[in-house]
Amino acid sequence: MTWTLPNILTMLRLLAAPAVAVMFLYFTRPYADWFALVLFVSAAITDWFDGYLARSWKQVTKIGTMLDPIADKAMVVIALMVIVGYSSMSPWLVLPATVILFREVFVSGLREYLGDTAGTLKVTQLAKWKTTAQMVAIAVLFAQGVFEHYFGMSTFGMDNQIVADILGGRTEDLHGLWWKYHGMVWAGHLGIWLLWLAAALTLITGADYLRKSVPHLKDEH
Repeated sequence: MTWTLPNILTMLRLLAAPAVAVMFLYFTRPYADWFALVLFVSAAITDWFDGYLARSWKQVTKIGTMLDPIADKAMVVIALMVIVGYSSMSPWLVLPATVILFREVFVSGLREYLGDTAGTLKVTQLAKWKTTAQMVAIAVLFAQGVFEHYFGMSTFGMDNQIVADILGGRTEDLHGLWWKYHGMVWAGHLGIWLLWLAAALTLITGADYLRKSVPHLKDEH
């Protein structure tokens, strides 16, 4: 392997993918959410830099071209697994996460089967937007997890302390809590909407890749 800077960034992003899940094994929340958020956002930023540097410095290599999409898929798949497993919004995330995971497995299988003709399934501009939408949605959902545990509230309900304050007439701090709570609700809803948008783009690009591969899947008589 040629250890150019773009390839090093790609390898670091590949290693960061399982590290996102490891954060939740070795740290309590919300520290795990913080570490996972910072790690994921940092890795997502390198996704743009390694490709830009490889093209600008004419350091595009076969190993880098192979590892780059693998690192992207590993980051998205593992992060989605963690979010669905730990988020209070899991019922709203299962379907878009399933669509994304199914598409990634399906397209990877198509590329493996097509072998030398896999060039038919070149990455399109829409597919790049799909990856961007996935990463932004996941980053927002990680951020929502941080807010939820930091303020001790869920995006779909108030905690027991807030309810007790309301019933007891202790409303002096409720105005500030109201803004924090509703800001977190909007962050959570934004993450869900972005993930559904990413799932829609994922489905469209998956259908496009299938359409392009159909001629190569027909049996010759």
